Amino acid sequence: MATGGINLSKEFFELLKAIGESKSKQEEDRIIAKEVQCLKQKLEPQPPGVTHPLQSKKRAKEFLVRLLYVEMLGHDASFGYIKAVEMAASASLYHKRTGYLVCGACLSPDHEFRFMLVNQMQRDLQSANVLEICGGLLASASLITADMVPAMFGLVTKLLEHDSETVRKKAILTLHRFHQLAPDVVSDTEMYERVRKVLCDRDPAVMGSCLNVIISMSVVDSIKFKDLIPSLVSILKQIGEHRLPTEFDYHRVPAPWMQIKIVRILSLLGQADAQASSGMYEILMDTMKKADVGINAGYAIVYECIKCITKIYPNTKLLDAAADAISRFISSRSHNLKYLGVTGLAMIVETHPQYAAQHQMSVMDCLEDPDETLQRKTLDLLYRMTNPVNVEFITDKLLDFLRGTTDLFLKQQLTTRVCSVAERYAPNNSWYIRTITQLFEISGDMVQYQVAQNLMSLIAEGTGESDEEDMLLRQTAIELYVSLLQEKPPAKLPKILLETMAWCLGEYAYLSTAMSLEQILNKLCEWNNAQLDDSTRKFLTSAIFKLVAQAGTCPPLAAAVVDEYTRSKDVDLQQRCLEFQALLTTAPQYLGVILPVDASAEDLDVDMNLTFLDGYCQQALASGASPYQKPEDDDDDDDDYGAPAAASSHFNLTPYAKPETNVSRSHAVMTRGMGSGGTALSTPGVTPPPGGNTGTSATTSTQSTTPQIDGLSLNTRGVNVWGKKPQTPPAAAAPPPVAHGADRFAAAMSSGQSATSFGGGGSAYGGSSSYGQPPAPAPAPVQKTAEQLEKERMAAALFGGMVPGAAPPPPAPAPPPMAPPPAVAPPVAAPPPAAAPPPAAAPVEIDLLDLGAFDDVAPTPAPTGGAIDIFAQEPMAPPPAAPAAAPPLVETISDDDGDEPSALTAPTAAAHPAEPVDPFAAEGLLSDVSDAPLKMFEIATPKFEFNGTAMAPMPITTPQFGQNWGSCPAVSPVSIQSNKVSTLDAFMKECTNAGLHAVEAINATNEGICAGMVNGGSSIVLVHGKVSPAGLGLAKLDITVKSTDPTLSGSLALYLQNMMK
Repeated sequence: MATGGINLSKEFFELLKAIGESKSKQEEDRIIAKEVQCLKQKLEPQPPGVTHPLQSKKRAKEFLVRLLYVEMLGHDASFGYIKAVEMAASASLYHKRTGYLVCGACLSPDHEFRFMLVNQMQRDLQSANVLEICGGLLASASLITADMVPAMFGLVTKLLEHDSETVRKKAILTLHRFHQLAPDVVSDTEMYERVRKVLCDRDPAVMGSCLNVIISMSVVDSIKFKDLIPSLVSILKQIGEHRLPTEFDYHRVPAPWMQIKIVRILSLLGQADAQASSGMYEILMDTMKKADVGINAGYAIVYECIKCITKIYPNTKLLDAAADAISRFISSRSHNLKYLGVTGLAMIVETHPQYAAQHQMSVMDCLEDPDETLQRKTLDLLYRMTNPVNVEFITDKLLDFLRGTTDLFLKQQLTTRVCSVAERYAPNNSWYIRTITQLFEISGDMVQYQVAQNLMSLIAEGTGESDEEDMLLRQTAIELYVSLLQEKPPAKLPKILLETMAWCLGEYAYLSTAMSLEQILNKLCEWNNAQLDDSTRKFLTSAIFKLVAQAGTCPPLAAAVVDEYTRSKDVDLQQRCLEFQALLTTAPQYLGVILPVDASAEDLDVDMNLTFLDGYCQQALASGASPYQKPEDDDDDDDDYGAPAAASSHFNLTPYAKPETNVSRSHAVMTRGMGSGGTALSTPGVTPPPGGNTGTSATTSTQSTTPQIDGLSLNTRGVNVWGKKPQTPPAAAAPPPVAHGADRFAAAMSSGQSATSFGGGGSAYGGSSSYGQPPAPAPAPVQKTAEQLEKERMAAALFGGMVPGAAPPPPAPAPPPMAPPPAVAPPVAAPPPAAAPPPAAAPVEIDLLDLGAFDDVAPTPAPTGGAIDIFAQEPMAPPPAAPAAAPPLVETISDDDGDEPSALTAPTAAAHPAEPVDPFAAEGLLSDVSDAPLKMFEIATPKFEFNGTAMAPMPITTPQFGQNWGSCPAVSPVSIQSNKVSTLDAFMKECTNAGLHAVEAINATNEGICAGMVNGGSSIVLVHGKVSPAGLGLAKLDITVKSTDPTLSGSLALYLQNMMK
């Protein structure tokens, strides 16, 4: 093959060919090692009279390129860096750029050779040749460090006034890089002034390069650029009117990249700012209309406008236009446009879910599309639009996709999302248990252990509403796990599911109607002989211990398992089996006390003084034993390190304190149990097994039991409380019902549904544009096939609860009715369990390690029935009618003159505080002094003031609170412990005293929400608080303050923190 056409030497050509044909990394390394030796030989000095191989500039340039290949393939080429520095000083621009390229790619930020290039870059920036100046600017952006900025800053600043537009364009980008490296040298104020000046440059290319700088700086601080909105709008308008030279057009679209950048800047500047957004509405509408020309560049501009519309302060006409564009995207035959439509719908549905209803069938088509990328984006859309009504349908779709995917990253993402939606929106506890069990079976160890911990906490604690419901819930879980026990071997079940099953069966196996207690015990013994993980084997062994205690007998299989693992190499498992075997042979009557029935969530009273040993100690003292002598205190803190060695020659024999594990911490913080007073629950038709203790299960009248740290104890901190299933959404003809409690948060975003028709009209996607035109008449009804009817049924289940007009979802198939738990005969005086065979003599080792149930104890899932997620995006109920006499304080800005602005009424005057009652007079203690109680001084309500203006209550409803919550960008969270505010009522009272309006108090979760405003509604503030008991009369307050003004939110958060301590 000839190599002259591409100016490669034979050696370089053979190198590239060998690298491309290498079959392994080892072969590639051998080729590069040989190349390194060849390049080093070229740097060696030559004898007199012999021409150096790098004397030719062409050979020197090739040497640097080969050096670059060595670096890119992971080998060290530092021996040739000096040649790159020399090449950067070449008079030839071609060779100079090669030297700069190699230096920028190979030199580390702290390499000393960078300082050798400063003088050369300064000379290039002062050159009269435009190409040398541009090369110096490019090198400065990639080679300059923070220490070198002062030496280059002045020269780059002067180049902003250069005659060449190419130089000016590169100079502003280099100056921005200097600002990022050394903000103390290039200050924010100076950078803002330079940007404003360059934005008005006479050349459009320079202005376009400045847009990149504005985007980058607006992400950090957008407030300083808000005054540029009129200028940006004017520029965008001129671009749309084709006032730029034709060389900026792309397929008849004027400067599409500039339009995209300007729209992106506007979305940053108008976010959560009604005044700033009002100046963008008209230009965004015009830009969308003009960009709808049927080519990809126009689609990109329309998509960027959709993103901007969903981020700025909402406007009804713009939202309708964006929904229309999304409709044509999602109904297109092109997968790329469908992807844009699904992405845009996912953005708009977060704040305005009513626009998703018209795309039900299109979303179903995308979900069934063979394009995996489109499927993934549609699944992301489903996750964002989940609510308590459609959670069952969406979860089934996520689980179905999870079963078929092999992508580990996608599998992990879907697993996390299924956990999230199941915990937030579970319609009932039985559904949650079945769903999480399916997830365990599909994803296995990808599920975090905290999910299993939460599931076991739910089964053990129940809802607390009634004992019968809790026992029925446990029976549902046991029947599910017994079916898995019968149908699948342990090798086909993941570790986390095996351990959860073992714990549940060990606690509540007596509730099963499909298998007897003895059958379950024998099955677990068979499973224990399989190839299992050590921790899983400990779960199964502990479950066997519990079932032996409940059955009152030790079958041969259980005895064989216990005897086998008394010789286990696992010290912890061996000690457990030895202790249980000793208990069987010496004191079987205490099995029901040590392993009680249904006592996993009961508190344990620990006897720190070991009073149950008092009798033994007195007997030993009477027999002549010496009394206990307390040793001297020899803590390290009391040692005198300056004293002679003889004074502190004794050893410190105090052992280290035992590490506190998750399980021991959970026992220490337990505040409630399954029954009161340590008594097992009693349910009609359910009797504890014969071996169970019917009296106190954790304590006795003569002794206290310390918690047994066996790795299988249950952590019951922060138990999730599941509530009832949310109300079914009403039919379209009936008016929307008023939600109660926390459910009103789930009713947000219901009003104002767009009437835009679906699939009609046409545009560049298949016809002419339809912006602002009246909707086409409805077509004649078409007969639907069975497949279409089934797809519509699925769409109704998917979009249930999104809008009032959506059809109610079909009822979910109810699980088969559970048979009542088996009635077990009350415990009788049964003979003690059969003793296991005597173990072989083996040294008993002390357990120096502790096994926790799981590594981390994570927060429990958020309650989903009694307390629905207050920030769920739901259809918004219409605001209450304002009184006629009260002027509106806040109104939504709209371009439509005919629309009536939605107003929030002015707060009514606060009632005068009631006259305080004298407690002494009420008790008759002042009857000798006066007949009437003395009046106290009136205490003014400590209202919060901001900039001299008192906080005014903002009387809004819960749906309005949910709508405004997402539009407040400033967030100030506060978490304190208070002895003043220990209840939710006290929290709401303090907020009212501060001048806020108490919107709603959710007693089920101890959460409350309040709203207020300042300066007649120009700045609003929303407060969400949760009160959690912390013990010792204290309460933990988690307060989140959101506002349209960052200073206001921070000031109110600090005020509430000081008031509620």
